[in-house]
Amino acid sequence: MTTKDLRKEINRVIQQIPDDFLNDILSYLKQIEKKSIKDIESSMHLKQIFKEDQDLLEKLAK
Repeated sequence: MTTKDLRKEINRVIQQIPDDFLNDILSYLKQIEKKSIKDIESSMHLKQIFKEDQDLLEKLAK
């Protein structure tokens, strides 16, 4: 998907979201906007690690 396609899809989904959730979504987007690219990349890497190593992390937690 291109960036243009992603933006279009995000806008489409936002149009379907109940009004009660719009403030929360706006707050979340503003938080992301304030983060540096390095912070965002670090979060994405951590998320990928959790996704790939879920079983190992569960065993370590026990």
